[in-house]
Amino acid sequence: MPRRTPPPDAEPLGPPWPGEWLRGVLSLCTLRVLADGPTYGYDIAQRLADAGLGDIKGGTLYPLLGRLHAAGLLDEEWRPGDGGPGRKYYALTDAGRTHLHHEAVRWARFAELTQTFVTDQEAPR
Repeated sequence: MPRRTPPPDAEPLGPPWPGEWLRGVLSLCTLRVLADGPTYGYDIAQRLADAGLGDIKGGTLYPLLGRLHAAGLLDEEWRPGDGGPGRKYYALTDAGRTHLHHEAVRWARFAELTQTFVTDQEAPR
């Protein structure tokens, strides 16, 4: 995923996005990272940051990974570390891949509706 830069008029102070926005998309974005192949939590957080989503803390990410695993969307596997501690790797299941596809389609529609509504000079009454 390419690193995104904020638009020139973006507010430079504080986190890049309000927490409630991130909570709404973090599951979908995490599944998208894992669509590229199995990886571990720290790498997922780095890739989300590189995509422009900001610093996702372990206290947010690891419980989310646990919920996605409990829902059958991810597999977990401990792998030995290269000269260090082992790491838990996460991978999409077939159900996770299907879920990602369906939710990505729904998200695109929702984002389009929201964009139209927010930027429309005459919002529906």
